[in-house]
Amino acid sequence: MPRPRSLNPAQLAAAALAVLDRDGLDGLSMRAVGKELGMSTMSLYRYVTDRGQLEELVVDLVLGLTEFELPDGTPYERLRILAERVREAVGAHSAVVPLLLIHRHKSIASRQWGEVVLGVLTDAGFTGRARVIAFRAYLSYVLGALQTGYHSPLAGAGTTALREQEHFAVLAETAHAAGQVSAEEEFREGLELLLRGFKDATKGP
Repeated sequence: MPRPRSLNPAQLAAAALAVLDRDGLDGLSMRAVGKELGMSTMSLYRYVTDRGQLEELVVDLVLGLTEFELPDGTPYERLRILAERVREAVGAHSAVVPLLLIHRHKSIASRQWGEVVLGVLTDAGFTGRARVIAFRAYLSYVLGALQTGYHSPLAGAGTTALREQEHFAVLAETAHAAGQVSAEEEFREGLELLLRGFKDATKGP
């Protein structure tokens, strides 16, 4: 029997991403990725220990699609661009969304993105404790918005069900209004609210 061909992490990640794009998160398995690569499941264990390591490779691959070089502009314009670039990269592979928070600390691309964001926050006037809080708020918004959009989209069944809530009038009214908001508007206008708060925080008393 011929020896299995050698693979690099990029090839493994690309194969796992192909499975995710086609079959969703539930379809991702060592067996499915082995089949995608034309090799046995056992041969795949020469390169990764388990599905979790495959997930790490995929997260790094998708976040690595983000462009880190930024045009000139205010810090807030650059923060807006960084957020939208992550959304675009991840949006093209939505099944990756649930994996982002789990594996982001092990992703080199995630750390590169974080370093750039922190540099821009520094340019905006955030240092020390204030920079920690601003970075966490920004990270929470970007990743949280992606998670919410994936698990509970405005056009989803959950929002539709909320429109019929008789005992929660404001909730029902808001669910009706949600039908007029696109996913792009939800992300960008929510981000603007956050960035407006950042501007106010750096103005001083």
